[in-house]
Amino acid sequence: MSYNIIDSDQELLQQISEGSKKAYVLIYQKYHRLLFLYAYRKLNNQEEAEDVVQEVFISFWNKRQTLSPEVSIAGYLYRAVRNRALNIFAHREIETKYLDSLDEFLGHNYESADSLIRERQIAALIAEEIDRLPAKMREIFELSRKGHLSYKEISLELNISEHTVATQIKRALKILRGKLGACVFLHFFF
Repeated sequence: MSYNIIDSDQELLQQISEGSKKAYVLIYQKYHRLLFLYAYRKLNNQEEAEDVVQEVFISFWNKRQTLSPEVSIAGYLYRAVRNRALNIFAHREIETKYLDSLDEFLGHNYESADSLIRERQIAALIAEEIDRLPAKMREIFELSRKGHLSYKEISLELNISEHTVATQIKRALKILRGKLGACVFLHFFF
């Protein structure tokens, strides 16, 4: 089947509205390649361009009975391709924003979760090392760091000199620094 010059687009449109598949095939043959090139220039993607053209022709056939007899077939088809291309652009933009947002969300939450897990692991390690301190040293250290008591308050509570409190805390910090490393030590104790 080839396009017959005698058949105008208006005559073909009339035949298509009456259900003529032959007229539809003639329109398809006449415009398919041109519409594909138009869509490809817009979308810069061969598969998307082919899909758009196929969707436009399917829609054209489905709407054949409601199309006005005065409609320009070329104008209708090109406008339909342009509109579908614009929809694809809008969808791409939304998809890109969504993916960027998702990446940011996942990245932030992953970092937060990862950081939280590391902090808990380090806190558990520190608690273990504090538990290994000699009993009196541990008691003084915990009153200072967990109880937030001053050296004077600790000395009064335990009935020891402030100098002893200061010495015990210095020794505890030295032991913990040696076992835990400077980074962990500085992060949690200062």
